[in-house]
Amino acid sequence: MGKLIVVGDRVLIAPNSGERETRAGLVLPASVAEKEKVRSGRVVSVGPGYATPNPEFSEGDIWKQNEQAVRYLPLQARAGDVAFFLARDAVDITYEETSYVIVQHNTILALVREDGDDILSEIENADDIEGLE
Repeated sequence: MGKLIVVGDRVLIAPNSGERETRAGLVLPASVAEKEKVRSGRVVSVGPGYATPNPEFSEGDIWKQNEQAVRYLPLQARAGDVAFFLARDAVDITYEETSYVIVQHNTILALVREDGDDILSEIENADDIEGLE
């Protein structure tokens, strides 16, 4: 089988196993977890992003062979993130005997990124950049 390519603003997620343990030590079966409104899982792959028209594209400019009619705004989710998403909008698929869910990016409620690389840390560290006083 070939490579699984995620298209558009979609995100491929390996969902967390359905069973989970409560604070009291009770193990809840997967059937209970399926009834929840929010699920979570690890992001495996993301699509190219939101398609937008390319303002630099012109069909009349024959010499511009590399210009594409569409540009993509990248998605915030990245492979390796843990995503919390709305369960009702998730589409369950099986690829090469592994279960995944595909969700649109706007279905994701929150992301957990291990490396701490997010826009807030970039803004907080903006005073460290020379010339911004």
